[in-house]
Amino acid sequence: MKNNKSKNSFSLESIKRLGLYLRNLKELKETGVDIISSDKITQFLNVSPEQFRKDLSYFGGFGKRGVGYNVGRLIEEIENILGVNNKWDIAIVGVGKLGSALLGFEGFSRFNIKIAHVFDSDKTKIGRVKKNVRIEDIKDLKKVVKLNNIKIAILSTPPDVAQPIAETLVSAGIRGILNFAPVVLKVPDNVSVSNVDMACELKSLIFFAKKR
Repeated sequence: MKNNKSKNSFSLESIKRLGLYLRNLKELKETGVDIISSDKITQFLNVSPEQFRKDLSYFGGFGKRGVGYNVGRLIEEIENILGVNNKWDIAIVGVGKLGSALLGFEGFSRFNIKIAHVFDSDKTKIGRVKKNVRIEDIKDLKKVVKLNNIKIAILSTPPDVAQPIAETLVSAGIRGILNFAPVVLKVPDNVSVSNVDMACELKSLIFFAKKR
């Protein structure tokens, strides 16, 4: 994914932090908090109040100096920025242990995300229902994704098939892929890929733990 940041543009990191802010704000709202300062919002997020205000400033002004932020309004504004104020149907490709765990993750619904379709090539799995979603044949991937106008997919396949499946997803109209396969996907510039490589993340943690 290209990330050419100009003076008036925002970074991928800023967008990821908005998701973190949204989760925290929703938790605050559930505890009855109506107005809050940037100092309080960021207290448990490992983000400075200055960074919080900067991230929001890319999209406008949402708080009042000396007053703080209206939690409910800020939730609505961030949901609108991220596009999660509307329901998003997404697909999972690969229903192994990881794909099954993702299918059962209840946190998606909090952000209007619904796992609408899941695909696998294992004939013993095809047709079975998991978490109220029927597992579909990967041969029907392109047809189903196109027909249902799915734009986001989660890829949790073995690495050797990840690239051709990604190409099929792109040709079907997918514009965003959350990739759990430990490979670098080659996709067009108009398709966003977010890679989740748990082994690499752990190696980084091990490096810093060793230094300390």
